Amino acid sequence: MNDTTRTARNHGLDTLRALAIMFVFMYHYTIFVSHDDIFGFVSEIGWVGVDLFFALSGYLIGNQIFAAMCSERAFSLPHFYGRRLLRTLPNFYVVLALYYLWPGFRGDSELLPVWKLLSFTANYQLNPGTAFSHAWSLCIEEQFYMLLPALALLIAHISRSVRGAWCALAVGVLAGLLIRTQVWQQLVDGNARGQYNFYKFIYYSSFCRLDELLAGVALALLKNYHRALWARLTAHGNLTLALGVAWCTVTFLLLIDDAYGKPMAVLGYPMLAIGFGLLVLAALSADSLLRRVRVPGAASLAAWSYAIYLLHKPVCMLVSVQLARFGIGVSSGAGVIVMSVLSVLAGYLLYRLVETPFMLLRARVLPSNHAAPRGALMDPIR
Repeated sequence: MNDTTRTARNHGLDTLRALAIMFVFMYHYTIFVSHDDIFGFVSEIGWVGVDLFFALSGYLIGNQIFAAMCSERAFSLPHFYGRRLLRTLPNFYVVLALYYLWPGFRGDSELLPVWKLLSFTANYQLNPGTAFSHAWSLCIEEQFYMLLPALALLIAHISRSVRGAWCALAVGVLAGLLIRTQVWQQLVDGNARGQYNFYKFIYYSSFCRLDELLAGVALALLKNYHRALWARLTAHGNLTLALGVAWCTVTFLLLIDDAYGKPMAVLGYPMLAIGFGLLVLAALSADSLLRRVRVPGAASLAAWSYAIYLLHKPVCMLVSVQLARFGIGVSSGAGVIVMSVLSVLAGYLLYRLVETPFMLLRARVLPSNHAAPRGALMDPIR
């Protein structure tokens, strides 16, 4: 999307982002609140909502970077960092303050050292179950935001060709496969704390969770540097959508059957990357049902998704205690509805009171990722 002009929303991307936050909410509700599979298969597979967020972020951020790099005005690294920090830090700082200043907000969970969260390194060797542990995915995304544009500029400076970018993507995918294989063999296979180590050293690890982000970046490269191929790929949106749904369905079934076994620990994330990459591609195809059909409420959930993600877990933990006093079970329909509504409401308030003012400030002081005109860094390959 153009940074400087108002464009129509992409209903497909809104739908995917709304689906991602719904999956994450239901999974966390099952794990931390109800301890009961009240959402059916989503109770087991809902964690893939984070991976869908990764694929979306990979494309959206990659597209901003590459579109600016191949434009006449070129790409400004300081502008990009400023815009990203204004987008992510205000909401994060508010929620972080609540965790550290309001004991009831974190409950009985252990707090991480604040420097780990402020530096976005909390996901490294993270112990499952700590307060604000769901910020692990935000840490990975922030690391991605900081490294991707610098790496893109470095590759452009060295090779002045998009081939270097494709080589870097291939190295990233291969490195993830090798690291997950090694970690699984050393710390998971046959280990008494195998599942715990799986989460600590694979699931939360930046080095093991790049696949979906790289899939999104690959789509952005195709769009900006292989335009003829991109036109062909987006010409059959409904076929791409069908393939993506089928691929994801098979992957989900395999993950449910053996989520911690070596085949899925090593290959599960690349499989999700392919499936979610196909869904994002379908959302970007003009004739796709995913793009053309506007799902009621999806645009709002998409806009509030970051704020909802930050707040839904502590809100549910707080509200569940209060519901118990009125005899309302967390697995009951009433309990689920109340906590779902309050989680969305809390996210909406954070979005309106914190995120929106900073987005207006960003639009005023840093309206785009562009630098002064000086020519493109990499010529589009057609």
